Amino acid sequence: MFVDDQIIDLGLRAFCLAAAAMVWIVLLVRINGLRSFSKMTNFDFVMTVAIGSLLAGASQSTEWTAFLQTLLAMATLFFVQWLTARLRKASDTFEEVAQNSPVLLMRDGEFLYDALDSSRVAKSDLIAKLREANVLSFDQVRAAVLETTGDMSILHGSHLDEALLSGVRKPASG
Repeated sequence: MFVDDQIIDLGLRAFCLAAAAMVWIVLLVRINGLRSFSKMTNFDFVMTVAIGSLLAGASQSTEWTAFLQTLLAMATLFFVQWLTARLRKASDTFEEVAQNSPVLLMRDGEFLYDALDSSRVAKSDLIAKLREANVLSFDQVRAAVLETTGDMSILHGSHLDEALLSGVRKPASG
């Protein structure tokens, strides 16, 4: 307890613990690097969600041991993310096991219905992403890709360099 008044103590504790945990996260990000919350892989996404949950837990800690355990859990997540990134970079086999492949959902203005079905993406969701990308006509779309993070990349214009689709899973019928 910081002070005798229970209400004031509650507010002070929440403020101080949340601020300390935020400083700890900033320090860990500075050590781990810019990709800490990049959302480039499914590991990055899970990391972001988990750190947010741990931050909430840290700010609600009632004992110092629980607070310190939460800070150590945050550091462990950053380490595991760093290690995973290193392993993915060093080993193609680890990369294949640990990471999903992006999926081609549309090609040269044509919807790839097998890919939409297998990835459980509704055509209406893809059309919404096309609008977000300022596509004015389906025939402008060279490719629509569901990325490993769940984001969609819309490639449109007059020409598509095939190298941009390297590593993208294409449906058998497409």
